[in-house]
Amino acid sequence: MTSSQFTDSSARIGSHEDLLAYFRSGEKPRSRWRVGSEHEKLGFLRDTLAPIPFEGPRSIRAVLQGFVERFGWQPVAEGEHTIALLRGAASITLEPGGQLELSGATLVTAHEARAELAQHMAELAEVSRPLNLVWINLGRNPTIPSAQMPWMPKQRYAIMRRYLPTRGALALDMMLGTGTVQTNLDYATEADMARKLRLGMTLSPFLTALFANSPFAEGRVTGYLSTRAHIWTQTDPDRSGFLPAVFREDFGYRDYAEYALDVPMFFIHRDGHYRDLAGRSFRRFLDEGLDGEFPTQEDWALHLTTLFPEARLKNYIELRMADVGSPAMIVALAALTRGLFYDETALLEASLLFRRLGPQHLTALHGEALRQGLRAQVLGRPILDWLRDLLTIVEAGLKRLGALDEQGRDETILLEPVRAILASGQTQADRLLARWEGEWHHDFASLFKELGYP
Repeated sequence: MTSSQFTDSSARIGSHEDLLAYFRSGEKPRSRWRVGSEHEKLGFLRDTLAPIPFEGPRSIRAVLQGFVERFGWQPVAEGEHTIALLRGAASITLEPGGQLELSGATLVTAHEARAELAQHMAELAEVSRPLNLVWINLGRNPTIPSAQMPWMPKQRYAIMRRYLPTRGALALDMMLGTGTVQTNLDYATEADMARKLRLGMTLSPFLTALFANSPFAEGRVTGYLSTRAHIWTQTDPDRSGFLPAVFREDFGYRDYAEYALDVPMFFIHRDGHYRDLAGRSFRRFLDEGLDGEFPTQEDWALHLTTLFPEARLKNYIELRMADVGSPAMIVALAALTRGLFYDETALLEASLLFRRLGPQHLTALHGEALRQGLRAQVLGRPILDWLRDLLTIVEAGLKRLGALDEQGRDETILLEPVRAILASGQTQADRLLARWEGEWHHDFASLFKELGYP
């Protein structure tokens, strides 16, 4: 989850038009388009497979300190606690249950994203080995119930911990036990934003299926290939799911702002502290003020980070629907995003491929995709067939973009794990379940031994 930086000197919002200025500030010419990659890892004590506590000799605090001392990351404090790290344009932040998130720099190519991830994983290994810690890339903590997870000492999480369970039965599971990978992308104009957000929303059940990697929870098979995606359906209906307005031809910044104004707030930030406004309307905050405060541009930017639709608009677009998986799959998502959204022909062809699908199809398909993965069907075709067509579009887009690595290879090489999934029809979750029933003999120790890093 985003770790916001505050100046407490942001300009007060004077009108609804000021809200739209934030979205317009993200407009960039094609020459400045970049791709950003974020992912979360689940951490455990290697010897006991217990969650990593925040404090102590083997702790999240010790991990963060290791990054600072060994690799030059700069700590970000909240009170007496380090709760995030910064280095250049990248950050390392903490999710509520101690999931470690890398928010990478915005980069020109997916090749650069691969190099950035490799460096991060090497640094994580060096920090974790002396502490005897292990990390896994799964969309859901496979063994530990949320009630047994530690809470990270971030003020915003205390407010969310109180409020979200009033909105969804699995909200705390989302906070404490899930891991995602997302990519962030740029847009040139309001119209460009609209078509990209529309396609991103449309892709949600397809990418949920393709990246499904969370068939376990609390030491058992859940019946879902993406338990993480299921958890999100029972987190908070006010701020998650699909936005029907995105599928209107005249959708624009104002429509997203109107949606955001009516999503209940969590908090604002004043004088170094989060102030609890959970459940109250940003629209009322804007029109009348709340508790003597009136909204600033920082308040608006913060509020937008607390909305969780399948594709999210800030001053860039976030695709948020994928379970975290292997490092190769993390990079594959960045490559897929570039080839699809940054090549004009690919963007048009993909929009035409999915043109018959509206929000009514996608909501139903999403419910099937998180259970059945590539076998889920819409308009008489399994997701697997739709994705094979999409892969052809993406590969052609990447070839036209023509970004080469040091060996002269274009970014299509980074799609190899996706090709393997679509060739076999087996997602990461399907493969986990096969091994669970086979050589692992229902033993989670085997899962940690094979998937754990380092």
